[in-house]
Formats: sequence, structure tokens, C-alpha cells
Amino acid sequence: MAKTSATFPCQACGAVHSKWSGRCDACGEWNTLAEEASTSVPGGLKAPKGGKSKSGKVEFTALNGQQEAPPRIVMGVDELDRAFGGGLVPASATLIGGDPGIGKSTLLLQVAARLARNGLKCVYVSGEEATAQIQERARRLKVADSPVQLATETDLRKVLTALKKAKPDFVVIDSIQTMWSDNLEAAPGSVSQVRACCQELTRWAKTSGAALILVGHVTKDGQIAGPRVVEHMVDTVFYFEGERGHQFRILRAVKNRFGPTDEIGIFEMSQYGLAPAKEPSALFLSSENSDTGGAAVFAAMEGSRPVLAEVQALVAPSAYGTPRRSIVGWDSNRLAMLLAVLETRCNVALGGRDVYLSVAGGYRISEPAGDLAAAAALLTSAAGSSGPSKAIFFGEVALSGAIRPVARTEQRLKEAARLGFEQAFVPDGSSTAIKGLTITPLKRLSDLVELIAPEAAQ
Repeated sequence: MAKTSATFPCQACGAVHSKWSGRCDACGEWNTLAEEASTSVPGGLKAPKGGKSKSGKVEFTALNGQQEAPPRIVMGVDELDRAFGGGLVPASATLIGGDPGIGKSTLLLQVAARLARNGLKCVYVSGEEATAQIQERARRLKVADSPVQLATETDLRKVLTALKKAKPDFVVIDSIQTMWSDNLEAAPGSVSQVRACCQELTRWAKTSGAALILVGHVTKDGQIAGPRVVEHMVDTVFYFEGERGHQFRILRAVKNRFGPTDEIGIFEMSQYGLAPAKEPSALFLSSENSDTGGAAVFAAMEGSRPVLAEVQALVAPSAYGTPRRSIVGWDSNRLAMLLAVLETRCNVALGGRDVYLSVAGGYRISEPAGDLAAAAALLTSAAGSSGPSKAIFFGEVALSGAIRPVARTEQRLKEAARLGFEQAFVPDGSSTAIKGLTITPLKRLSDLVELIAPEAAQ
């Protein structure tokens, strides 16, 4: 006989606890356990909601069988189609997360309007804004004349009924945390509600053939709020990155069943919404040429695209007993490792000085190849010299002080030459002859110190 018991899932990570406590044992967050009722039967199995299970026949397909690639819906926005791997796939579910006010709703409204003008039936369902607010945004974005169908509803049952009747080709749900199902007693936005609503909407998308996009809130750590199982349910997961103070936004894929997961889309915020960046590889370069040093250009790779970003550093006398370490756009652990290598292998005294390091334009360096550029910025700042002009740096620094080679050297160098750079400092053994570019191979980090800032060494 079924009985009702209480469970306490964590609203931050989704871990289920048998009793309430102030702190979640799984993720360490405080005051995130909320009581929810669950129905179970003896043995720990969940009670069925009614009806008997039907046994069906499972058909297998040979591994070497020929299956056609899924068709694509081209959205007409180069950066967006690139990030999705060529366009939207019908009968797919996509989850897009990002900080509040970063531009998620703006971008999706623009996409819906563009697809609607191309003849697709598009529906935009908002659980956060009134219809008048969305219409006002559409007028500001100059897309109010597009035949997009709007709805403001949070009841999942009503939303699904309306979608089954409308039979759209493209649907936006903004956001999944506002949806709630009357089959559950939990509050909207709880772990159980988010999981159940996502499952029902994804199931509808698979059976109807519509392309579904779910907007998700993020936590203070930048992760999509709710249980991680939501990311496993959908086909594609994107994070919309950027700072409110900067005009650039990056759409980064972390999961994509129909395309690459290392591609990004770069957009520029304007008064008429988000537009694809005209020169993505040069967006994160500073227009100033500093004579006091502390800047180096890093040739990064984002998927198949080279991106040039400026790394800025400031080494200053410490006013306190413990020197400060402030990092924006880079890994703090890698900076600590790099400072130790400079101190131990290159005799550059930085341990007792404040170090500030930032990547220009709100870009974030995620690959180890950025070590050499960060080292160049630190060295020129410590020495007070300007360093080489029109130069790029890339290479991974090992704990021994050796500079390790990185992948796709030729693509990085060609992009630097195209943008007018004249020098390149690269790992030894990976250099490629590029017209108009003087390439300097480096074996050890001490070689870089001797070339650009010998006065920084003791």
C-alpha cells in the first residue's frame, strides 16, 4: 500500500535528504533544503500514477546502418548558427542559461522574429513578463511586425494544451524555473518542479517535431539553477556569458548532441538588440599602446576560430603584509603556478608584490596556452618596459620552466598576421613560416625573460 513521506531535496544541487538540516552535505550550500511530499510503496519504489505498464517490442538497428543527418533550421544569424553547429534541429530541446539582464530574452525574441518572417510558426511563452512588456521590447528591437505568437503563462498543463493546439515549429519558454505542474505539491522553481516541467516539455518537443528552447536561471556560481539532470534531458546546453559593463556577449556550448561543443558565438549589444560581431577575432584587443608595459596579446582558439585577446597585468609594491592577487578572466591557480615558476626558475621576485591580472573586454581564457602571454604581461609590468610591439604570445608553461607546444599553431599565426601583427613568441618546435610575421621560438621561460625584460630578473 502506498504511503506518503517527506523528502528534503536541495534547491541548489538536487541532492535528496531524508531529514532537514541547515547545510546540504552534497554541495555545501546553506538553507537550501525544502520539504517535498513523495509517494512510495514498500521496498522504496515509487507508486505508479495509474494504469498498467505496457510491454512493447524493441527494434534494434545495425551499427553500420545508414541514417540521414537531422535537418537544420538555419536562423540566419552567422554567430548563432555557428554555435549550434549549422542551425536548429527540429524535435530538439535546448537549454540556455545566463546571468540576469545579460540578453537571453532579447536574443531569443530576435531569433523568433527572424524565423517567423521566414515562414515558420513561432511561439514565445513568458512566465516572467507581461505581454505588454514583451511587445514594448519588440518595438525597441524593430521586430514588432513579425508574426510571433505571445503568451504569458506559468501553468504547464495550460501551456502544453496551447502548444498541442497551435502546432508551432519553434518555441521559447522563458523561463523553465517559472513553470509549475499541478501534479506536484512543490513550489514553482523547486528541484522537483523544474525536473518535471523540463521532462514534459522535452517529451512534447520530441513527439511534435518542434524546436524547443528553454531559458534557465543561473546560481551565484554561474551554473544553471536546478538539478543537473535537467542538462541531461535536453539535447543542447548553452551559457550566455558577458559583463553588463561590456558590450560583447559570448554564447558558449557545453553540450551539443548535434554539433561541436567547443564553438562560440560572439555578439555585440546595441540599442537595437544583439548583433553578430563584425570582427570577432579582434574584439578583445585594446586600442591603446602602453609604453609602461603590462600588456600582451594572446592568440587563443575557440573551436575552429582563432580569437586574439589582450592580457593586462600590473605588478605594484605591496602596502600590506600579505600581497594581493586579483584576477579577472583567468584561473587563479594558474597564476599562482606561473608566479612560482617565475620566482624559482627565472629569478624574478614577485612574491612580495601585489599582482593584478585581467583579460580585456570581458573575455575569459580557458586554455593553458595563455600562460606565455600572462608571463609576458607580468614581466613587462615588473620591469616597467614596453616590451615588443605588435607581438603575440602563446604557449603552456611547465613547472620546470619549459614551454610546451600547443595545438593549431598555424591558425593562430595566420590570424595574427591578418590583423597586422609582426612578431610571434611561440614554443620551440611548433613554428611555421608565415609571410610578414617574425617568429621567435622559445624553449624555456627564462628565454622570454632575457628577450623582453632582462631587468626584471635579480
